[in-house]
Amino acid sequence: MQFDPPLKQGTLLKRYKRFFADIITAEGQPLTIHCPNTGSMLNCMSEGARVWYSESNDPKRKLKGTWELVETPQGRLACVNTHRANALVQEALESGVITELAGFTQLKREVRYGLENSRADFCLQFAQGDAVMVEVKSVTLGFADSRVAAFPDAVTARGAKHLRELAALAQQGQRAVQLYCVNLSDIDAVRPASEIDPAYAQALAEAKACGVEVLAYAVTIDPAKGLAVSHALPVLG
Repeated sequence: MQFDPPLKQGTLLKRYKRFFADIITAEGQPLTIHCPNTGSMLNCMSEGARVWYSESNDPKRKLKGTWELVETPQGRLACVNTHRANALVQEALESGVITELAGFTQLKREVRYGLENSRADFCLQFAQGDAVMVEVKSVTLGFADSRVAAFPDAVTARGAKHLRELAALAQQGQRAVQLYCVNLSDIDAVRPASEIDPAYAQALAEAKACGVEVLAYAVTIDPAKGLAVSHALPVLG
């Protein structure tokens, strides 16, 4: 995934009201940009951090800039635009990078399923007639003393609901996948953030016990060259 047009760099002042961030541009001008991330963004919004943002020419937009990347206090790069995760995963699925899900004949997005009126990020159809539901979560939470990232960075009832839906499918004999897209550099593994959301961690354990496949894939992040899903990572816990 290439950034087109190229990203611009700035310095973070603050993020507020969830969807706003004030920065200083490389030219020294103050600018308010859109923050496309509903999480707590722990470890991703330190004052003075280097940030990269995209610009839009859409005349209907009030904020022309969108926050894309940040340098964390540990010197890692994180993609904080959670909307990028599904597009990245789709690229990886279509190119065969995610080997566990290779060989599908049709890909659909935002497919309704389950008893709680959920929408699967992807429904993959295989030649033998089997459909695989895939939920994608973007991971950006890292720690200074570890190369293990964690999810979620805030309590997520919606995330736990998705796990319950996947577990119900798996119990019925249908293949169901939880896929963590690790939008954080220099990470070797992923784990549930039980210290932040123990209910989510419990739901993940129960989903795995029901047969839900849990995958994680690393993303290479380069402000100049773009983003790409690169390789599988272990999921701990």
